[in-house]
Amino acid sequence: MTNGEARLAARARLEDVAREAGVSLATADRVVNRRDGVREKTIARVEAAVARLGYRADPAAARLARNHSFRFLFILPTGANSFMTLLAEQVERTAEWLASQRAFIDIRHVDVFEPEALAATLETVPPGYHGVATVALDHPRVRAAIDDLADRGVPVVTLVSDVPSSRRLHYVGIDNPAAGRTAATLMGRFLCGRKGVIGVIAGSLALRDHAERQFGFTQVISREYPSLVVLPAVEGRDDSERTRLATATLLEREKDLIGLYNVGAGNRGAAAALKQAGRSGEIVWIAHELTAHSRRCLLNGEIAALISQNPGHEARSAARVLLAYCSGDPLVPDQERIGIDIFLRDNLP
Repeated sequence: MTNGEARLAARARLEDVAREAGVSLATADRVVNRRDGVREKTIARVEAAVARLGYRADPAAARLARNHSFRFLFILPTGANSFMTLLAEQVERTAEWLASQRAFIDIRHVDVFEPEALAATLETVPPGYHGVATVALDHPRVRAAIDDLADRGVPVVTLVSDVPSSRRLHYVGIDNPAAGRTAATLMGRFLCGRKGVIGVIAGSLALRDHAERQFGFTQVISREYPSLVVLPAVEGRDDSERTRLATATLLEREKDLIGLYNVGAGNRGAAAALKQAGRSGEIVWIAHELTAHSRRCLLNGEIAALISQNPGHEARSAARVLLAYCSGDPLVPDQERIGIDIFLRDNLP
């Protein structure tokens, strides 16, 4: 292998480009970063060297050289929601990777069910942050707070739950109406033509992801399974005790209850109510998110199927979107698309 071939085999550095073009490192840097003050003939020589060597700029190295860095704020829910706990853990893991890119994450926890609390947190994001990722509530004050951040030049990524009418930069999460439709199709097929009533428990219908899942679910059941009646959703605030009480009330009041769709969290409470009523495994129960507890319920036959999303993918995607925006790099849409996972006890990872 010649010296030139060996050099091409390794990742080319800006020093290599300068040497190949016969210019100074400072001149090569000016050309690669599209700064003025370089003659056209010199630009052509540097660009030809870039093409020959397959040089790709290292944004992290460039930020390090200029002593630049980015700082992002992730706003996540308070409470004992197992999925959100997993999401927070994945954000912390993502922060370790992001640090190598000269970008850093701070995490703040807030009650996202309370629009005033979430809006106040968004309204008081201090200077120095280059981007915000938040689990969002679709509420006028929250929407205005996101728009105000956009006016300040701070991009906002909505995470898990969206505020589409705001000026947020990007939504990272699953297609929630499709998730609800998927849950409905599974419910209808598991019930195999039986007649009866299906209860729906949502964390909050003010959360757009929960409202959209309920909409998709009702849409399919009403159109394709006329023997099934979907009850109006009751709210459990993603809290196990509230969800237990809501499930117990449904079981006591609705004698024809044959299905349960838990749109959000609180699965421990639903499991406890079904067990206390002696109806575990009898009620066809479709739930969301693969956690340690929902995994056990699925293995035990209490949950029939889980609709899930990957919290690690979501945390990394939100960080990549913010980093790309701040760095001026293009997004890869397929990489940032969050898939809907369907888990039965036969295909658990």
